[in-house]
Amino acid sequence: MSSFALEDFVGNGVLRDQMDALEADGWDDVPTLKMMTKEDMDTLQLSQLQRDALEIRTYLHDKLLMEYADTLEASGKNLSELLNTSPADLTREYKMKRGHVARFLDRGSACAIQLPKDLVLPARKVTAAHHGGAPMSPPKSRPMSPPKPKIQESNVNEMESVYPGVKIVNSANIVSGPVANIQLNDHQESKAPVLLKPTGAGAALPSKGIFSAPPVQPRLCGLVRPAGVKEEVSQLSSLEKIMIQKIAPQHSKGVNPFKNRGPIQLPAPTPAAELWAEKPTLILVLRRPGCVMCRAEAHQLYSRKPIFDAMGIQLVAVINEHIDAEVRAFWPRYWGGMVVVDEQREFFKALGQGELPTEGFVTGFLLNAAAKANYKRAKATGVEGNYAGEGTIKGGLYIMRRGNGGVAYQFVERNFGDWAPLEEVLEVCGNVSG
Repeated sequence: MSSFALEDFVGNGVLRDQMDALEADGWDDVPTLKMMTKEDMDTLQLSQLQRDALEIRTYLHDKLLMEYADTLEASGKNLSELLNTSPADLTREYKMKRGHVARFLDRGSACAIQLPKDLVLPARKVTAAHHGGAPMSPPKSRPMSPPKPKIQESNVNEMESVYPGVKIVNSANIVSGPVANIQLNDHQESKAPVLLKPTGAGAALPSKGIFSAPPVQPRLCGLVRPAGVKEEVSQLSSLEKIMIQKIAPQHSKGVNPFKNRGPIQLPAPTPAAELWAEKPTLILVLRRPGCVMCRAEAHQLYSRKPIFDAMGIQLVAVINEHIDAEVRAFWPRYWGGMVVVDEQREFFKALGQGELPTEGFVTGFLLNAAAKANYKRAKATGVEGNYAGEGTIKGGLYIMRRGNGGVAYQFVERNFGDWAPLEEVLEVCGNVSG
């Protein structure tokens, strides 16, 4: 899966020397850069080479092919020209692996994240202030997306002959076959859970929190039955006193708390209430930062950072133990937001309604069809993982209102790898920010 580290994204191309200027104008993280439109580029007065480089790198980042970014940018071709290159030439000229060629030419699976029409990127506001007269309303053009010209019939025939099982099925160059599902469709990655209710009696009130949890089926012919769950959100009084330690800040250019090779030095513990004291906060409570399913969930949430930024929502990940190597591998590659450690595991206990929500590997995964489906979904995104650290404590997600507003939304991971539905998360964040 493509890294969120800015240095990895810009590589050794023409954007590297432009990053200080882009950062000053608010374009200071990878998800925001990927949402830049033609109007933004015009306002920023980017050169044609810089525009082409950003378009190529955005496309490769979505396709998990950033290893070819420097080479393809140095070719002097724009994205449209590269996509019309024959499979044989891609392999010969750019040393692209056969499977990667198929993925690169598959324009049908690309699904760029779009900013809702009623939101304005904070970067766009900063750019307007610095450059004067830049549009403050959402731009007319959409963020960059791969062009879809018809490719030559000879390329179609070559693609199908060289790569068995891959077939160009229409004029938009949609690819079917083994590589067609390398990325998840946004509409497939989250489904509404069984439980989604405002807590408390009577009609929903703005101050009430929403509880969400997916179903859990009996296993082993009904001999293993899941424990029940109360449809109650955690009390603010139990969360605000949790003591956490900050490991990594929000990622930006030049910020690297791990530049020293020695062990990461943690600061003194502080109350968790400081996280949401000034602004609404999404808190991703991660079971294990090396887990494939946890990494994939973190990545798909942070990919939408520009949307959360436009809503005024801060992003924080909570882990339950501090293992240097695991934190370094996780941030900012899979998650560029703040990372804190809760060594007493109080956030996890809160999600378990007073008890640590643990489950063994056999009953929790091997005998759980939902957990295995979650694992397959995560692996389809291209994430790699490991088995280091505590992996039996389940996590979840909180959306906290600012200050003393309490819990707006709480999602509980009941099967290993359950993700909070994006539709719910974005809707609640929109209501909280409003």
